[in-house]
Amino acid sequence: MPDTKINPKPSLERYYTAPGTAIEPTAIEIHQGFAAGKNPNPLPKVFQPLKIRNYTFKNRIWVSPMCMYSSEDGFTNDFHMSHYSQFAIRGAGLVMTEATGVLPEGRITPNCLGIWKDEHIDGLSRIVNHVHKYGAVAGMQLGHSGRKGSTIPLGMIGYRDTMRATEEDGAWPENVYGPSAIAFDGSHYTPREMSLEDIERVQQAFADAAVRAGKAGFDLVELHGAHGYLLFEFLSPLSNQRTDKYGGSFENRTRMLIETVRRVRQVWPEDKPLFVRISASEWVEGGWGIDDTVALAKLLVNEGVDLIDCSSGGNDPRQKITNGPGYQVPFAEKVKREVPGLYVGAVGLITEGQQANEILENDKADVLFIAREFLRNPSFVLSTAHELGVNIRWPVQYERAMLKPKYKFI
Repeated sequence: MPDTKINPKPSLERYYTAPGTAIEPTAIEIHQGFAAGKNPNPLPKVFQPLKIRNYTFKNRIWVSPMCMYSSEDGFTNDFHMSHYSQFAIRGAGLVMTEATGVLPEGRITPNCLGIWKDEHIDGLSRIVNHVHKYGAVAGMQLGHSGRKGSTIPLGMIGYRDTMRATEEDGAWPENVYGPSAIAFDGSHYTPREMSLEDIERVQQAFADAAVRAGKAGFDLVELHGAHGYLLFEFLSPLSNQRTDKYGGSFENRTRMLIETVRRVRQVWPEDKPLFVRISASEWVEGGWGIDDTVALAKLLVNEGVDLIDCSSGGNDPRQKITNGPGYQVPFAEKVKREVPGLYVGAVGLITEGQQANEILENDKADVLFIAREFLRNPSFVLSTAHELGVNIRWPVQYERAMLKPKYKFI
């Protein structure tokens, strides 16, 4: 007769629990050494769920947008399906797409994802459905490259003498534009200054893209206002030297982003979250800084933005970044401390589970956007749980590989 005290029949609710969700270990898991005992109480914050509007994230380890340069004409393909699925299968709380162009010339390279036409919806929807299958929230980052567009993919750097992509590459050298006719550097195209009609068209493109993202099934959208792309180019006095209502003062330079947020929020369902990614500092004297970001965040929360994703840099080659583990976390901490009612995400060289949890436990951020560590280790959620001694649901298909606490995760 089986020993039911050691091996009770688990509930079906447990069977259907999504990977990456903290659960209490079964008696047999403890008996066999896959868990040292019950989960810590309270749970480490990195595994505490978070609800934003009508969506509950099962944990706070989220996949940051990362350009993959693997698309043709903006369409998804088998690579995107496998790339995004691997993170959902292994328990990420949120899976974000790479910066997805709201217009064809809004892509960074000819190989970036797009959402400027309805034909893109079906392929994106297939990815969303698979991400949802594993209990992850699906997010899309909407972007426009601005003066940093029409460039070669990252993998081609070093094989050419310039960042400029040509018409033969499928690029748009005659249709690169920005707030002012100032090139990022000598290796990029000099943009033409946008007219008011251009600004109107781009703002509407963001709204139209959000509608398509909704049709594809995405749960949230994030506007890419960081890394020197179009929306950030308007924010910075280094790249925006306009003399009309979109340039000059802080109010004028933030107008483009504020108006774009407003348009997106008007068409994006009330129950769905809206995020904005910001370069909290340019790391350049005289450029956009953290105090500007705090002031902007106070405006954005009143426009219906739920979370600020705090990154930095990317708008000026003169930037002098002080690098190191968690080097961008202080930006998130300052925004969180000074802007009540707004969730804040931290990014930047977050590579260890203990490090990740301490950021949250010390109230420096509400969530973590992980990028390169997920590329190195798609099982970062599972390894973090192992490091912190938390029992979480593994993918059913991978349960035979569950780690015992005495073993180091490899």
